[in-house]
Amino acid sequence: MRNINSDGGFEGRSGQADAEDEDLAMELDLLMEQILENINTTPIGQVLKRIASLPEARREKVLDVRRQLTEGKYDLNKRLDIALDKALEDLIT
Repeated sequence: MRNINSDGGFEGRSGQADAEDEDLAMELDLLMEQILENINTTPIGQVLKRIASLPEARREKVLDVRRQLTEGKYDLNKRLDIALDKALEDLIT
């Protein structure tokens, strides 16, 4: 593992290597800015936006379903089919 010197660079590295690292970091920053600017126009961005707008899980409901699962009283396959149908319907409309 390399040590960081007082300038914020790595000890034992040349100035050229530091300049290359800085150029790469700037390119990555620009790429990330472009992604963030256009995220709402991409399909994955729209899905992420919908996910972010969903309400938080209710603790009581989660605990109830967990209890039903352990007792074998929860029809998981049926519930998953319903949830998948709803999610696909939301994405289509």
